[in-house]
Amino acid sequence: MSPKPEFDAIEEARLNWSQQWPEAALAMATATSIMRAQQIVLSAVDSVLRPLDLTFARYEALMLLSFSRNGSMPLGKMGERLMIHPTSVTSIIDRLSKDNLVQRKDHPVDRRTTLAEITPSGRELAQRATIAVNDVAFGVGELSDPQMKQLISVILELRHLAGDFD
Repeated sequence: MSPKPEFDAIEEARLNWSQQWPEAALAMATATSIMRAQQIVLSAVDSVLRPLDLTFARYEALMLLSFSRNGSMPLGKMGERLMIHPTSVTSIIDRLSKDNLVQRKDHPVDRRTTLAEITPSGRELAQRATIAVNDVAFGVGELSDPQMKQLISVILELRHLAGDFD
């Protein structure tokens, strides 16, 4: 890891940006801050999932299945819930299936639909992984509860305005 800079690179970029595009400098700094925060959070989560041979995407899929009523879900619905492309769902399920953490099943009614079903070893790994990500507070543990609530509220508004949900 490289040494920490002695200045805030995003603030420096905002100041430079404001020289040529003052009307967009705040938006650029906001977007860059969100992207950097995402890198920080993902790094913290990945650091505890990597020893379990999981990525955050595979962890999310295991948790989605473990929270489902029957431990199974159609692949298409998984893509909707995880907000990812169907090809990504297939790739995630392929890897989890290869590791015997999920299995593919035929849908009992719709022959065109394939279900992913979490296995007992998938449930066990999901539980261990959850303990690990909870221990690092998903990378946001240095924030106070009010700060986390404020951040959720601001990002919720951004998601709503972007049409992420009704």
